[in-house]
Amino acid sequence: MKRPPIPRKGIYEYYWQFASERQRAFERRVSGAPWPWTDDPILQEFKFCNVFRAADRVSQYMIRDVCYHSEGCSPEDRLFQIVAFRTFSKIDTWRSLREILGHYPTLDDLESGGFTKALDESKQRNGGLYTGAFILCATDAYGQGLKHLNHVELFRHMFLIDGLGEEILKAQSLREVYESLHRYPLMGDFMSYQVSIDLNYSDLINFSENEFTQAGPGALRGIKKCFEDLGDYTPTDVILWMVEHQKQELERLGLPFGGLWGRPLHAIDCQGLFCETDKYCRQAAPELASARKRIKARFSATPEPIQLFFPPKWGINDKLPSDGVFGGTASLSEQAVLF
Repeated sequence: MKRPPIPRKGIYEYYWQFASERQRAFERRVSGAPWPWTDDPILQEFKFCNVFRAADRVSQYMIRDVCYHSEGCSPEDRLFQIVAFRTFSKIDTWRSLREILGHYPTLDDLESGGFTKALDESKQRNGGLYTGAFILCATDAYGQGLKHLNHVELFRHMFLIDGLGEEILKAQSLREVYESLHRYPLMGDFMSYQVSIDLNYSDLINFSENEFTQAGPGALRGIKKCFEDLGDYTPTDVILWMVEHQKQELERLGLPFGGLWGRPLHAIDCQGLFCETDKYCRQAAPELASARKRIKARFSATPEPIQLFFPPKWGINDKLPSDGVFGGTASLSEQAVLF
């Protein structure tokens, strides 16, 4: 029998307290309540991702306008679009690509060079193609001098040379999707996992998000803070333990939590919560040793509202507010933070 991890008293509880209060703030925001949506001064001042990854701004845009857009495209085109969108993770980049091309990017555009030219023009328009949300692998894996040109070569390698789209469509598990992505240059552990989850939002594949998980650097820092000793558990084991025990732990601590319109936390969410708990502890428990000492981003209001939409296969869209829209006085930033 494996030795269980030992929680760090007073810090481990922050994980569940953050999940409860951050989600309550999100729910108040959606209901139209005025700011502040929380009494927690740390949540009021600093930017934090949503408890549920799919509720963040960039993921919301991707689900609605990349995974489930109505423009006629082949399944392989859609897979390419999802991988490309997450690589840049910048809404302005995607919007300008569509405007320049006159349609959603396709594999024909990738093969003809039209996609590359559109990226070049988008870079000139917007001053940059990438968000700072992910730390990407080394940029010269394909011998190109610019990051985006290396990524174009990566996409060509994946979809035009290797036929990755067909391989993903035949995958039998989320781990298999991850492993198919992970074998490529520029696709590190965490990026491969994030893209696997994005692909799984679509109606092209359908696996349990609890089947497989991969802790990112922020989650590893959060796990280290929340536990004195992991015992015989790996970081993956710890994340899945949180998934399995969420109900009893929230009830034990007397914390309200209704999930995402009834959808409980899944591994991708619990993984992300460790990252956000790491950030939260920089203010709440600064005495804990960490490679990062402060939260860099503060909350600031932006005017663009959000059109909520989740993968239809989850069965929660009919539970959303009647118009599915919230925002106006404040909303998410491009980094998919606060709301």
